[in-house]
Amino acid sequence: MADITTKYAGLLLRNPIIVGSCSLTQSVEDIKKLESSGAAAVVLKSIFEEEMQMEAKDNYYQAQKDKLLYASHSETFDYIDQQIQKDSLDKYVKLIRDTKKKVYIPVIASINCVTPYVWTDFAGKIQDAGADAIELNIFINPFDKSKSNTEEIYTHILKEVHSKISIPVTVKISQYLSRPGIIIDNLSSAGVNGIVLFNRFYQSDIDINKEEVVDGNKFSNPEEYLTSLKWIAMLSGKIKVDFAASTGVHDGETMIKLLLAGAKAVQVVSVLYKNGFEQINTMLSVLEKWMEKKGYGYIDQFAGKLDNSHIKNHAAYERIQFMRYFSGIE
Repeated sequence: MADITTKYAGLLLRNPIIVGSCSLTQSVEDIKKLESSGAAAVVLKSIFEEEMQMEAKDNYYQAQKDKLLYASHSETFDYIDQQIQKDSLDKYVKLIRDTKKKVYIPVIASINCVTPYVWTDFAGKIQDAGADAIELNIFINPFDKSKSNTEEIYTHILKEVHSKISIPVTVKISQYLSRPGIIIDNLSSAGVNGIVLFNRFYQSDIDINKEEVVDGNKFSNPEEYLTSLKWIAMLSGKIKVDFAASTGVHDGETMIKLLLAGAKAVQVVSVLYKNGFEQINTMLSVLEKWMEKKGYGYIDQFAGKLDNSHIKNHAAYERIQFMRYFSGIE
């Protein structure tokens, strides 16, 4: 039987399938079911920096309404801000502790962040709670017109977190970056343990009958894996960091393609909502059968075999625009 264990970001995984951050990973019971279904690790539902800030702001306005603020320089807001952050973190720490008591697979905490400020002190508490790693979901608004240096923000946040903890730190980045290769290279130099490509954002749509903005498709489509495949294939042979592919990973065949491109692991979410937890074992069965058919005894024998450094036609990944003769557009 093929050995499908893999190493990602310093973690030994029993197979390449990680369940990404979502509502399926916010309860101990669901995480236990995911482990029983074959998941090699889980990324807990994210704790949002903005969410803590917004909740603190709402409480501030309520306190002001109730005349609890007695002066323009009152310390009430500072108290509310700190208390909200503490309450949010306490709930998250409890989830980590309770989960680690019930499962054997690695539990990766997830922080959705936009700044390198107060919340970074929480990283140590997350580590103390037993998290096996931390995934930083860093979001820099692509519509931000400020002249802030995005590359510096990413590395600054990473370095701040690394200074607080010793467990592995991974970064999940957006595809809406002008120079993702530069940012990933900088993060690698700064000591990141893993990179997740890519974050999938909320989609808006328009109802033409009601003429209003509505929710778009909540789940990824199978074709969306192609963006992650392209970037992992181009970078995995050049930058010394472990890559995990995210978005559009719906079946075993796609997982195999991403491993051939250089990914060490894949994150799945949408397909579990669509097809149920049993999809994990279905994907693993496809991987095992393919490896046996090809004569591979373990994943490292073929991982990265088709990244850009191992193929002759580098333009296969590097081409950005369709050639006229290729696209059929005159």
